[in-house]
Amino acid sequence: MSDQKRIFIIHGWGASPDSEWLPWLAKNLRERGFSVEVPEMPDTDNPKIEPWVSHLRKVAGQCDKDTFFVGHSIGCQAIMRYLEKSPEGETAGGVVFMAGWITLTGLDSDEERFISSPWINTPVDFEKVKNNAGKIICIFSDNDPYVPAENWEIFSKNLGAEIIMEKEKGHFSDDDGVKELPVALEAVLRIAGMEK
Repeated sequence: MSDQKRIFIIHGWGASPDSEWLPWLAKNLRERGFSVEVPEMPDTDNPKIEPWVSHLRKVAGQCDKDTFFVGHSIGCQAIMRYLEKSPEGETAGGVVFMAGWITLTGLDSDEERFISSPWINTPVDFEKVKNNAGKIICIFSDNDPYVPAENWEIFSKNLGAEIIMEKEKGHFSDDDGVKELPVALEAVLRIAGMEK
């Protein structure tokens, strides 16, 4: 393995590598010497656990202390499920979750509820995720229409995650006008030991 720090940024449901703040974050991390990949996740409008986790495993391969992950929304779920299936001793350097969730609210349609149901109802082995993730920072917004406040405690209690609260950033999406996310950049630099 080279000494270069690798980062994988995993987009959310219905999103792409070019949406939201992902290109901004990728550019800023590359400028700081990281190798950054923002994979296109399969069937983004109808995300399923197995294809997303398999794709992430294919893209990221074996992780080590120089491997870091940033997830947005369902991308956080995919990262957790990838980490819980990582072989013993394969530990990442750290993870930043943006608007991560175990429970959801505000889904408008039966289709959305149907798509999200397996993600919500298939338990995550928090102990394995915690053991394989390295340092975990979760960033939430106080007015997220989809991620209820109970998630803050779930991540803190079950994963020992550091919680950062942002004000009025919604779901950190295009709809919320979030194109740059300095808080995410700072979190990545911190878990990678490269803060100013």
